[in-house]
Amino acid sequence: MRTVCTKEIEECVYRLARRAGVRLTDRCRALLKDAEAREEGAAKYALSTLLENEEIAIREAMPVCQDTGMSCVLIELGNEVFLSGMPLADAVNCGVRRAYADGNFRKSVCDPLTRKNTGDNTPAHLHVDIGKGDSVTVTFLPKGFGSENMSLLRMLTPAEGREGILRTVEEAVRIAGSRPCPPVVVGVGIGGTFDGCALLAKKALTREVGSRHPRADVAAIEEEALARINAIGIGPQGFGGKTTALAVMAEIAPTHIAGLPVAVNMQCHCVRCEKEVL
Repeated sequence: MRTVCTKEIEECVYRLARRAGVRLTDRCRALLKDAEAREEGAAKYALSTLLENEEIAIREAMPVCQDTGMSCVLIELGNEVFLSGMPLADAVNCGVRRAYADGNFRKSVCDPLTRKNTGDNTPAHLHVDIGKGDSVTVTFLPKGFGSENMSLLRMLTPAEGREGILRTVEEAVRIAGSRPCPPVVVGVGIGGTFDGCALLAKKALTREVGSRHPRADVAAIEEEALARINAIGIGPQGFGGKTTALAVMAEIAPTHIAGLPVAVNMQCHCVRCEKEVL
C-alpha cells in the first residue's frame, strides 16, 4: 500500500491547469500545421492565425483562448493507493482555484439558474476510475462551452447499427457549423448507459489527438466519420475548406440488448489536455 497526500494531487492539478491554459497539445499543433499546408485562401489564413495565436500565448504566458473552460479532471486511482489529507474533491478544487487566479484565467463557472458566478472556476468536473496498482494519473481538460454546447447524445435502436453511429456524428458536426471554432476534434461514445456514454465521449477527447482505437471496427468508424465530416466543407473557422475536423476518436462499452447509445462531445481546435502520473 502506498500513501499519497492529496496535497500532491492539488499541486499536480495546479501545474496541469497552468500549462493547459496557455498551450495546445503537441499533436494538436502538428495537425494544425499539416492542415495549414494543405489549405488555401481564407482557410489557410485562419489556420496560420490560430498557430500564431498560440505562439503569442506561450511567449506572453497568456491564455491561448479567452474561454479558459470548465475544469474537467479525470483521475485514475490505483487500488493500492491510500489517500491522506483533505478530501480528494477539495484538493482538486484548491488546485483549480489557485491556477485560475495565478494564471489570470477567466472564471466561467456559475449557478445554472441564478447565473451567479462562483468566482474561482470551481467546482471542477471530477471523475475517478479505480484500477490496479499504486499510481495516480491525473488528466486535466479545460472544456470551453463554445464546443461543449454543440455536443449531443442519441439513444439509437440496435437496428440503426454502424450507419446510425456515423450518421449521428456527421449530424452533430453539420448542426454545429462554425460555432465550435473548427477545425474540431470529435469525441464519440458508443454504448454503455445514457450517462456513461457521454463520459466515454469525454474520455475520448483526452487521448492523443488523431490516435486510433485498438479495436479495428471502432478505428474504422473513426476513420470513416472523419472522412465524412471533412467532406462537408465547413472548413477552418467556417471559411470553407478541406479541414472541418482534425480527428474523430471513439470509446466503446457494452450496452443493453435493446439500445445503442451514441454521444458526440465536440472539442474546438484549441485542444488543451495535460496528464501527469504521480
